[in-house]
Amino acid sequence: MPYSVDFRKKVINFVENGGTITEAAHTFWIGIASIYRWLSRPKLSATKVKRHQRKLDFKELEKDVKQNPKSIISRQS
Repeated sequence: MPYSVDFRKKVINFVENGGTITEAAHTFWIGIASIYRWLSRPKLSATKVKRHQRKLDFKELEKDVKQNPKSIISRQS
């Protein structure tokens, strides 16, 4: 689950006001790599989680099974 923009700003403000990245990681219970990534971005914005397309289209599979019910039986034998 992505961190909120407010939380990220809080962490960045901590670092920009003299805290070290290691201290911020321990204080806010987050990974050091996350802090470095947030600091390298020109603008903080909400991250959108990308959904991966399924390799198998279940509707197409169901349609194929209905059209060819015997092909599954012969493949299992």
